[in-house]
Amino acid sequence: MGHIQFLNCLPIYWGLVRSGALLDVELTKDTPDRLNDMLVAGELDIGPISLVEYLRNADDLLLLPDLAVGSDGPVLSVNLVSQVPLADLEGRRVALGSTSRTSVLLARMWLAEVHGVAPDYFACPPDLTTMLLEADAAVLIGDAALRATYDAPRHGLDVYDLGQVWRQWTGLPMVFAVWAVRRDYAEANPGLVKDVHNAFVRSRDDALAHVEEVAAQAARWEVFDAATLATYFRTLDFSLGPRQLDGLVEFARRCAATGAVPAAVTPAFAAI
Repeated sequence: MGHIQFLNCLPIYWGLVRSGALLDVELTKDTPDRLNDMLVAGELDIGPISLVEYLRNADDLLLLPDLAVGSDGPVLSVNLVSQVPLADLEGRRVALGSTSRTSVLLARMWLAEVHGVAPDYFACPPDLTTMLLEADAAVLIGDAALRATYDAPRHGLDVYDLGQVWRQWTGLPMVFAVWAVRRDYAEANPGLVKDVHNAFVRSRDDALAHVEEVAAQAARWEVFDAATLATYFRTLDFSLGPRQLDGLVEFARRCAATGAVPAAVTPAFAAI
């Protein structure tokens, strides 16, 4: 099972640690891009996967119901940071954080369709200072983006929250990552998949019922204080209900229209 080493996944796994459920799984911690590749390659059975990579590999994967990382408005940890007005990005360099796939595609579609600009994109490690030495703007996700949300405006930089951007653009929630299981594994191990799914849901619900405690514990080893983390965890949307699925399907449709995924995908779920 995969585990993204970002704060945005902490509430999903917090209750698993507290209940001891992780004793029954082999947990692989890594960056989102590497976990994407491992799940697609069959090196993981179950794990989080970037929405766009799920869409590209939907024939081999099934979604776990009611589990995701997204937002219905601001997300705080997925953003585009710019040193210049967006209209001035035409032909100029924009750095895309190498750990992100869904968010960089969202940023590219938004800049093209809403702002009518076609920057010169390139991928690089997600360090804002380094990115802005080489580019006029940067797309970040995860903890680096969360830091930028609070720090970048103090340095005169413009920060565009891509969860809020999507909400304003479409009126729908944005789903950045989902939890999926390989179809062959789900067919061979339906009981285990059900147990894992139930453990995830209980863990999430437990964490959201104890947000202050989760935030206080996380603040011991993070640069953010407990109040900031509690706000962040409450901002995130870890569900995958009807509205979130509408957002997912709309993102899939727009991705397919650009050729970024082979065709618009109708989500398929593991039998739980």
